[in-house]
Amino acid sequence: MANAYDEAHSLSLTDPAAFWGKAAEDIDWVKRWDKVLDDSNPPFYRWFVGGELNTCYNAVDRHVEAGHGDRTAIIHDSPITGTQRKISYAELKQLTASFAGALADQGVGKGDRVILYMPMVAEALVAMLACARLGAVHSVVFGGFAANELATRINDAKPKVVVAASCGLEPGRVIAYKPLLDEAIRVATHKPDRCIILQREQKQADMTAGRDVDWAEAVSNARPHDCVPVKATDPLYILYTSGTTGQPKGVVRDNGGHAVALKWTMKAIYNVEPGEVYWAASDVGWVVGHSYICYGPLLHGCTTVVFEGKPVGTPDAGTFWRVISEHKIPVLFTAPTAFRAIKKEDPNGEFLKKYDLSHFRTLFLAGERADPNTITWAQTQLQVPVIDHWWQTETGWAIAANCMGLEEFPVKLGSPTKAVPGWDVRTLDENRQEVPPGQIGALVCKLPLPPGTLPTLWNADDRFRQAYMDEYPGYYKTGDAGFVDEEGYVYVMTRTDDIINVAGHRLSTGAMEEVLANHPDVAECAVIGVHDDMKGQMPLGFLVLKAGVTKPHAEVVAEAVKMVRETIGPVAAFKKALVVGRLPKTRSGKILRGTMQKIADHQEYKMPATIDDPDILPEIEEALLEVGLAR
Repeated sequence: MANAYDEAHSLSLTDPAAFWGKAAEDIDWVKRWDKVLDDSNPPFYRWFVGGELNTCYNAVDRHVEAGHGDRTAIIHDSPITGTQRKISYAELKQLTASFAGALADQGVGKGDRVILYMPMVAEALVAMLACARLGAVHSVVFGGFAANELATRINDAKPKVVVAASCGLEPGRVIAYKPLLDEAIRVATHKPDRCIILQREQKQADMTAGRDVDWAEAVSNARPHDCVPVKATDPLYILYTSGTTGQPKGVVRDNGGHAVALKWTMKAIYNVEPGEVYWAASDVGWVVGHSYICYGPLLHGCTTVVFEGKPVGTPDAGTFWRVISEHKIPVLFTAPTAFRAIKKEDPNGEFLKKYDLSHFRTLFLAGERADPNTITWAQTQLQVPVIDHWWQTETGWAIAANCMGLEEFPVKLGSPTKAVPGWDVRTLDENRQEVPPGQIGALVCKLPLPPGTLPTLWNADDRFRQAYMDEYPGYYKTGDAGFVDEEGYVYVMTRTDDIINVAGHRLSTGAMEEVLANHPDVAECAVIGVHDDMKGQMPLGFLVLKAGVTKPHAEVVAEAVKMVRETIGPVAAFKKALVVGRLPKTRSGKILRGTMQKIADHQEYKMPATIDDPDILPEIEEALLEVGLAR
C-alpha cells in the first residue's frame, strides 16, 4: 500500500505540472501562470511561465491582510548583546515598505541589483524583503568575507546600492564592516551609486560624503512603497558560491518557483504549521539563511528566529537549549558542526537539563555530511528524531530528506534518507551509465529540476551548462559522489571536485591555491581538505618553495596563512600549511590531491597507477607526520 511520500514522489516525477500546479495554489498570484513548466529549451527550464506575483507580498502583506498582523514574524535573539526583539507581521510590513521606499529614493527599481553586507540583525531580513518588494535583485554577501571577495561580487552583480551595517559582532570582538566595504569599492571596477549604512551602537561608521546614507535618516524621509508585481521567472536574488576556478558563481533564484517550493517544504519536509516558531541557526549570507531564516518561514506564516550568537561561548554550550526553551521552538535546523561543538563542551548534556524542551519535536541537520556519532549523540540527548538532509546552494532546498510532513521513515545513519518529491536522484559511473543499488558513483539529478532551484548563473549561461549540465547530459551534476541503496536511501559520501566543506561552508581549495601561488617564495602549492572532528574539514596547504629561498619555513608558512586569511577571509579557516620538497603528480602533471587527503585522514590508499614518482608518497607521509596528520 502506497504511503503519502510514495504517492507524492511518484506524481512529482510522472506529472510535475500537476504536482507543482497544486502546490502553487498556496501562493497568491497577481496573474496566474500560462504554463506550469516550460521545457522547450533544455537545460533552461522555467516554472510558472506567464505568472506574476510579489514574493514580499506573499511573505508579509498577505498574512496581515488575513488578520495575522499581531503574530510575531521575527524574533531577534542576540546573546552577544544580551538583547531580544520581537517584530510582528504588521510591524514587518511597515518596516519593509519604508525601507523599500528608501531604496526607491536612491533610484532602485525593478531588476536593479542591491548588495547586502549585513550581520545577523532583523534589518538584514527587512532589506532582503524590501528588495523583493521593489522587484529588485538582492545579493547577500556574508559579513566575514574580505574586501577583495566583496569586490568580485560588486563587479559581477553591478549593484546600484550597497546596504551594510557599521559592524558585526563575534564573541569578544567587534568587526568593523565599513572599512572592508570602503576598500572593496576602492578596488572594484564597478562603483555603486549609494551605500545605505545601518549604524550599530557597538561601532559607528565614518560616512563618505555624497555616497553614504544613514539607514535611519533614509527611512524617516521615505514614503512606504507598495509591492511591485514581477514575472515568476524574474530573478529574486543572486547568491555567490565558490567556483573551482576561484571565480565565484552567481546562483540565480527566480520568484515564482522559489515561493512555491519553499512554501511547500515548510510542511512537507519540516512539518511545521503557520504560527509556530521555526529556527534555522545559520547566517543570512548562506543559502540556508535565504531559504529558511528569511523566505520559507515567512511564506508559511511562521515566526522565524534571527540568532546573533554561537552554539558555544555565548555564553556557554546551553545557548541553543535556552533559545529553544524561551521561544517555544518545535523545529531546529542547523549544521552538524554546531552539535559537534556542543558535544565537545558538554558531552553529558548537563546544560540540557536546565531547560524545558518538552515542546521540541525535530532536529534537522545539513550543510555537510552528518556523521553517525553526532546523530547518535543528539538522538540520545534530545530524545527526538534527528534528520540529516542533503541540499546545496544551487538547489535552494533539500534534494534528499526524511519528509516529516509526509511520511517519517526509519533513520539510517549516514543517509539523508530518500529523494524529496520533485527530485529524481540517480548514480552514474564514469561512462554515464547507471550503477546498481549500493554501488558508488556520481550522484546526479534527472532534469528538469523542480521549482526553486537555479535556472542559470548570473549572466553566465555557458558557465551554467559547463558547471552543471554538460558532463552528464540530461542530468544535473551535484558534484557529490555516493550511492542509493535498495530501499531508495541516498548516501552522500564525498565531493567530486575541489570544494571542501568547513563547518558547513563550501570553500574552494582552488581559490586558496591561487592566493598561495602569489607568495613570492612559493613555486608550487596544493590545498586539500583534511578531516576535522569539529568542523568536518579544515584546509591544509602544501608549499613547494622556489630554489634558493633561505627564509625559515615557519616564516613562509606564517606569511602564507596570513595571505589566505586576508584575501578570502577568516571564514576560510586556513591555519595550517607545510613546506614539502615536491608534490605527488600523475605523469600528465595532475596533482594527486585525493591521495594526499587519504594519507592525511589516515585512510588506506592504493598507489595510483598514473603516479609519476612513487617514492614521493613516503615523503608526504613524513611531512604530514611532523604536523601530526599521518599515522
